[in-house]
Amino acid sequence: MLLMALFATASGQEKEIRYLSGTDKDNTISWDFYCTGGRKSGTWTSIQVPSCWEQQGFGAYNYGRDYKTYGRNFRFADEKGMYRHSFTIPANWKKKEVFIVFEGAMTDAEVKINGQLAGPVHQGAFYRFKYNITDKLLPGKPNKLEVTVSKMSADESVNNAERLADYWVFGGIFRPVYLEAVPKEHIEHTAIDAKADGSFAIRVALQNISGPRQLTAVIVDAAGKQVASMSQGVKANDSIVLLTTKVNNPQLWTAETPNLYSVALTLRQGPDPIARTHERFGFRTIEIRKGDGIYINGVQVKMKGINRHVFWPETGRTVSPTIDLADVQLMKEMNMNAVRCSHYPPDQRFLELCDSLGLYVLDELAGWQKAYSTKAGAPLVKEMVTRDANHPSIIFWSNGNEGGHNKELDDDYGMYDLSNRPVIHAHHRPGNTFNGIDCNHYEDYYSSKNILNGPDIYMPTEFLHCQDDGGGGAALNDFWELHWGAKKSGGGFLWALVDEGIARTDFNGRIDVNGVNAPDGVVGPHREKEGSFYAIREIFSPVKIQVAALPAAFNGSLPVENRYHFTNLSQCRFSWQLVNYTKPFSGQSGVTVLQKGVASSPAVAATQSGTLLLNLPADWKNHDALMVIVVDPSGKEVYRRTWNIKSNEQLLNSVITTNTDSVWVAETDSTLALRSAGITLSFSKKNGQLTGVTNASSNALMFRNGPVLVSGQAEFSTIKQFADGSNRVVEVSYTGDLKYARWTMHPGGWVSLDYEYSLQGSYALAGISFSYPENFVLGARWLGKGPYRVWKNRLQGVGNNVWENMYNNTQTGSYPWNYPEFKGYYADITWMEMNTVEGKFLMASQDTGLYVRLFNFYGLSGVTPHPALPVGDISFLDAIPPIGTKLALNISTNTSNLGPAGEFTKFNGPVKRTLWFYFGLPKPEDQRKQFTMPSVNDLF
Repeated sequence: MLLMALFATASGQEKEIRYLSGTDKDNTISWDFYCTGGRKSGTWTSIQVPSCWEQQGFGAYNYGRDYKTYGRNFRFADEKGMYRHSFTIPANWKKKEVFIVFEGAMTDAEVKINGQLAGPVHQGAFYRFKYNITDKLLPGKPNKLEVTVSKMSADESVNNAERLADYWVFGGIFRPVYLEAVPKEHIEHTAIDAKADGSFAIRVALQNISGPRQLTAVIVDAAGKQVASMSQGVKANDSIVLLTTKVNNPQLWTAETPNLYSVALTLRQGPDPIARTHERFGFRTIEIRKGDGIYINGVQVKMKGINRHVFWPETGRTVSPTIDLADVQLMKEMNMNAVRCSHYPPDQRFLELCDSLGLYVLDELAGWQKAYSTKAGAPLVKEMVTRDANHPSIIFWSNGNEGGHNKELDDDYGMYDLSNRPVIHAHHRPGNTFNGIDCNHYEDYYSSKNILNGPDIYMPTEFLHCQDDGGGGAALNDFWELHWGAKKSGGGFLWALVDEGIARTDFNGRIDVNGVNAPDGVVGPHREKEGSFYAIREIFSPVKIQVAALPAAFNGSLPVENRYHFTNLSQCRFSWQLVNYTKPFSGQSGVTVLQKGVASSPAVAATQSGTLLLNLPADWKNHDALMVIVVDPSGKEVYRRTWNIKSNEQLLNSVITTNTDSVWVAETDSTLALRSAGITLSFSKKNGQLTGVTNASSNALMFRNGPVLVSGQAEFSTIKQFADGSNRVVEVSYTGDLKYARWTMHPGGWVSLDYEYSLQGSYALAGISFSYPENFVLGARWLGKGPYRVWKNRLQGVGNNVWENMYNNTQTGSYPWNYPEFKGYYADITWMEMNTVEGKFLMASQDTGLYVRLFNFYGLSGVTPHPALPVGDISFLDAIPPIGTKLALNISTNTSNLGPAGEFTKFNGPVKRTLWFYFGLPKPEDQRKQFTMPSVNDLF
């Protein structure tokens, strides 16, 4: 049994807590347990508390949408769990009031102490509830606790609000249980209103006041310095006392400046303290200026947010402070400033972390498309708001989700929240604006544009559904630029943070995402980071340097935009690095940092633009690339960008080489072949395609069957061979959109492929393809954008470097969540080295803007996986497709609705490109230079 005394003093005036359960998923205590149905039912055994009993091997699994999966008459598993536990209380609690507190039990909980009901059955899973059990305890003897938890509620509205939902539903005492011992006369709870102007009010609920008392409050800052105090007399039977004061020039709380204060309360009888407590809070003012925007401390703020379920694969909704912290840090790493607690209040610790690290919070009453009745919901609103009211991070109360709004409860929040925060309705239907904010879900780009031109503030509480590899970072840049530039935008919240994959105890721990229902996150169940994670990080960066390539006249000056709401860029740190890339066939990845320095931080006010001056050395042009890194005032990196200094031609100068070897041509009735340095390329006279590659020093390579035009028409016309100085050429001519493919063998074995095609109109794909057996591939190393794949409408989150990835067959959002995915489209490729069971070969281009496609994959699952793939296995492309999203619960293949980047690429005439290939063994090189291999986290 775990004992924790809060602000313990020798006289024992403080609240004391004795845990009857463990404190979190990693610290549990065994109780007796009996399950009435499903697995391991019908016999008394033991269970760890807190836990979801399915994850302890009991009962049956249910996903909230099982009523759709298994039909309208499907009945959820409604097993009950009966808990027993014995406990004693300290002797010094004899004169105290003792409460038993449950932080959360799913769903109905009947509690008995020594055979007596502790109080009414509690209905509602996600809320703290408590009973005064003082008169039911046996001092000095063991006390018997019995709890019966019903997975399905006896109140149909509770089931409708909490369990007929698009998430996993569990049973059990899933949050801690503990005893609270307080003095007979005590402070029950408080509600604080601390405004940006320093005005402070605290409403104190008192219990059992039997005579004249004095209540004092002392406010201290984060350094422990007293900044204000107040005092008021209390009469017998007083239950509510309001204390007020004013703090001069307080340090204000925002997500960028999470400044916290504490108030210590003491109830005295004469000079003697009777009871004490304390609360943390922050000074800040929230305003909804109708038809204008959301203001924090007089500054308009836009939410860069995401929806978050409380979830861990092995333990369901029983988590830990470590997980809560990790999730807050993930959101901060993505440069987010807000989180919606979907679709229920989170663990208390999560809110404390949002307070101290800085996130704006939407705290939500459960109600997934259906609402609690007023009878069931009113006590739950009270429990939620009473617990959470003093968290400065909470900006809004959300009264249910997507139609799960009982409007009769709208006024209840203000009864318990002294600061009277705004209440919103997180809905998915147009025209449901409440309190001046339209939260409509899953509007496309153009309908969002129309709403932003309307009369109300627009803040979608769900948008760009992140199922599979769609949504999240895909299309976000267009959406965010639209919202950032719109006066009436309140920002928005992506759906969602985590793939809700549960480790099924009935399937040996296999992780189940319930088909397409639950893989909705930008991170996997164990927080594996998808490509969208890094795209979001770049798009939401508070520092923007919108330069695609260094200009010819670059002199160290870069335009910089400040997208903070409260922070001047002078508070950030800027640094630069001059680097050289490692070479192909070296066995090394990453860069060598040759020179680095610190730049003067520009004094650019929030939401303004200015200039960053880099004091680069005179020889900066001699390096391969320039890297700029920005660190925020807390020391967290928020932005990193790498620009190539050298052109692709310069970068390949030392790679593409020739020697004195001869080049030979051989011809038969059906084939042409080019050969140099033991490397032979064979071509079919029937269709002009490459039919095979051999290397005298190693195995043949099955790189063949191309080039094939991926869009447009190409009919083989002629094939011929001829000399070009010391080179030999095989030239293939076509009719239709592909004009020619000209293969040139250079002395030493390097081969160049010049080709031209011409297209008119818009195309999802453009370029050429070859075939290569996917199952022969071991991995790839490349110079270009990476390490994640891209889509046309998700080009962010990847940086220039030399990357390496082993082959995997990962489908985003599915087991085994092995990221980065190997297969996909890769951007701005200078060279790519393929490692196969047959040997290595290199593909390169001196031109810019080359995409390379690797093998077969899809972005969104559905009846037909989307988007469609080009022919072949390895493609060299000038256009790649955008990806859709699970828009309004239907897979959207009309990506043009998601914004300009979702439109196909437009062509109007010829495209010419040169590729280079080397199919021989790597030449020995001096690889003794030191290099730095960056991790993904280092680079982004």
